[in-house]
Amino acid sequence: MNLKKINEYPKYWAECYGTAPFLPTTREEMDALGWDSCDIIIVTGDAYVDHPSFGMAVIGRVLEAQGFRVGIIAQPEWNNKDAFMALGQPNLYFGITAGNMDSMINRYTADRKLRHDDAYTPDNVGGKRPDRAVLVYSQRCREAYKDTPIVLGGIEASLRRLAHYDYWSDKVRRSVLFDAKADILLFGNAERALVEVSHRIASGEDISTMTDIAGTAVILKEAPAHYKIIDSTRIDKPGKSMVMPNPYATEEVCETNKSKAEAEPVKAQTVQIQPSRHDAFTSAVRLPSYEKLRNDRILYAHASRVMHLEANPYSARALIQLHGDRELWVNKPPIPLTTEEMDFVFGLSYARVPHPSYGKAKIPAYDMIKTSVNIMRGCFGGCSFCSITEHEGRIIQNRSHESILQELEDIRDKVPGFTGTISDLGGPTANMYRLGCSDPRAEKNCRRPSCIFPKICEKLDTDHKHTIDLYRKAREVKGIKKVMIASGVRYDLAIESPEYIKELVTHHVGGYLKIAPEHTEKGTLDLMMKPGMGTYDRFKELFEKYSAEAGKKQYLIPYFISAHPGSTDDDMLHLALWLKKNDYQCDQVQNFYPSPMCNATAMYHSETNPLKRVKYKQREDLFVAKGERQRRLHKALLRYHDPANWPLIREALISMGKKHLIGDRADCLVPAEGSEAALTPATRRGSSRHGAKRFATKHPNQPDIRKDGTTQRKGSGKPKTHSGSSAQGSGKPQGAGKRPSSPGKPQSRGKPSAKRGARA
Repeated sequence: MNLKKINEYPKYWAECYGTAPFLPTTREEMDALGWDSCDIIIVTGDAYVDHPSFGMAVIGRVLEAQGFRVGIIAQPEWNNKDAFMALGQPNLYFGITAGNMDSMINRYTADRKLRHDDAYTPDNVGGKRPDRAVLVYSQRCREAYKDTPIVLGGIEASLRRLAHYDYWSDKVRRSVLFDAKADILLFGNAERALVEVSHRIASGEDISTMTDIAGTAVILKEAPAHYKIIDSTRIDKPGKSMVMPNPYATEEVCETNKSKAEAEPVKAQTVQIQPSRHDAFTSAVRLPSYEKLRNDRILYAHASRVMHLEANPYSARALIQLHGDRELWVNKPPIPLTTEEMDFVFGLSYARVPHPSYGKAKIPAYDMIKTSVNIMRGCFGGCSFCSITEHEGRIIQNRSHESILQELEDIRDKVPGFTGTISDLGGPTANMYRLGCSDPRAEKNCRRPSCIFPKICEKLDTDHKHTIDLYRKAREVKGIKKVMIASGVRYDLAIESPEYIKELVTHHVGGYLKIAPEHTEKGTLDLMMKPGMGTYDRFKELFEKYSAEAGKKQYLIPYFISAHPGSTDDDMLHLALWLKKNDYQCDQVQNFYPSPMCNATAMYHSETNPLKRVKYKQREDLFVAKGERQRRLHKALLRYHDPANWPLIREALISMGKKHLIGDRADCLVPAEGSEAALTPATRRGSSRHGAKRFATKHPNQPDIRKDGTTQRKGSGKPKTHSGSSAQGSGKPQGAGKRPSSPGKPQSRGKPSAKRGARA
């Protein structure tokens, strides 16, 4: 495949203006740079922070490096078009993004309650971006300059590229491309597509002709003539088992047929070569139309399943979906960036601080990641509740050691008040750096949704040597006193490399390490595509062993999700009993948040399992906690120790025939009403039992807006951890351990945390 690298395009003529200290946000700043106009204007729902963890900065600096003059309109007043005309009309196009987070997840909790804060806004003020920001911003740009092309990107657009279930309106909505009335949508890690689109527009090409760029979606009147259109029911027919071709099959002589092959001479034959129906360059898959999906939840599960099968950037076929009388054409996912290209993106001239116009205002998302380094993108875990794989891809995109170490030096030299501590070296997960398929041919043809579930693929390289070497080099950088790992650790991978666990525990854990079992029951874990608790127990054993060898007293902080599709009342009860048995108390928990495009959202809407064959009759129906009371109960069971939850739990236990779990015995979950245990002063104060291990947990798609910290409870040697209220993908903006995503990246994962802070 002859692919042009993003750093090899000829520069646009405006490169003569050089690099701006900050991309301009006002006409005055443009005048100071000597600009009479902007070539491209990016409209974003986040405050402008010139840092490689913020999407508008990454995209803006990448375009600037191509020679374009790029302006930023950050968090504009959206009630009229005036703010969208502040920089004048762009010469090429408007780039629209809701920001690092989906605007709906940013604004509403998993219970659809309004949030009053926003970690991506100065002073954490809520309400500075509209609901469904991509739609509103696009409308205002069109009002401002009717004929200027509009390019959509970012997590919100990326995960809404197809007809999708919308949790907030509880219905299936059209592709965001139709509702926004935009010209093209870029999904996934969008730098490659964005650079190509920009240069083609700059050369005079009409944007309506750009229908074949990987990582883009467009609206067509009809399917391209040279494509063979395959109906999705031929790939995964509802009601019929799907037989997948073996991506590892080879046509070779083996020992069992060697003698026969040698004995029979090969005869010349005339053969007719026909294109494979799986050829990504000649075939496309037709998904059921939007009109069918909005009225058929089983067909929706089928469409979701097929979409997840067509996710390999090398072998996926284009998707086509009818919306009314027009066709939505979604090209295959973008080819991952090479290490050279990743180094190019992260090595650009970022100021690494918020725009000066914000003065002394604090931007929580920036404070959280200002001393952390993103070392990779992508995730091959495939967790069904997480949209990272659908956005960033399954193939890991890595930076070189040299690039990462250079960024450490930049942090040391540029970040105000740097104390010598790096808060994280990570990404969607902490320990997938330079891991991947050992067989290039298999990697380019594989359609598995996960490389590590139900078991680790035999072709997956799980050697953590590159990560271990990186940690050791990072500790040697002058001026760096401590390097922490805050991204979630994928513990089923870590136990394959005990040396990594020892290195991590000995040098990079500050007393607490976040991992994500998510649940304890096998049925629910299988639906989540997560490993069983035996894997957790093995990791815990190694963690405690190496902590003791290092002479450290350290704790694991497990994360759990309540109300996940398929998790019954009994499942949640068993999880609560496991927590009590292991003396864990969750300070904050998060109900499952159905974010667009992920498998678990399809489960939530369809109440069936799209991980297996989807059928109308004799299908695998799932229990889904949907009502407010049911979801509240599941959340309450994770906080079994909170007196406020005891009445609801008692009522549920009685209805479940589990009245024996009410009482003062050690094996009881909650005390009886009016018992002495229920009326102690400590209980009335809401205090926990002496010595209990308390921790905060959240759904990965919603990042935590506060820094993780610890305090000692009076009279207790156990830790209490703090985190902000979460909503789905990690204790950073966008998920535990994840970085805020760029206009062509997500992070689905909620409030700063994400990897969703993406957790393990």
